[in-house]
Amino acid sequence: MCYNTFGDFMNLPDRKAIRLKEFNYGTEGAYFITVCVEHRENLLSFVGEGSPLPQLSAYGKITENALLQIPKQYPSMQIDKYVIMPDHVHILLSLLNNGRGNPSPTVTNAMGWFKYKATKEINKHRSSPGKRVFQRSFYDHV
Repeated sequence: MCYNTFGDFMNLPDRKAIRLKEFNYGTEGAYFITVCVEHRENLLSFVGEGSPLPQLSAYGKITENALLQIPKQYPSMQIDKYVIMPDHVHILLSLLNNGRGNPSPTVTNAMGWFKYKATKEINKHRSSPGKRVFQRSFYDHV
């Protein structure tokens, strides 16, 4: 149940489940993940003049740095490929040798850590502590 600030019950739509039920996201394998910027704001990259290729913004570079730290934080994970778009990030993440670490890390752990790390640095850079940078959760294809 959800109540508004006046204590009245509000009928809100149920959130759509985006994770596979009964699937263990700590299972060894490859995961294609998409993480979106809050409100799909074009924050991470742009197409510069004179170049058809996207260029990372300062926030995109912070995001890339946090992304590349995942294997250091979680040694059983590796970033196979990634692309940072203006308003989202695509990541091909592999979970290897399941069982390393205590507890064994999951994709959800890694994405939470990555978003926390990037958000903290981006907000420090733009002097906006506590502001959300990424949407809640992430999208995946196992």
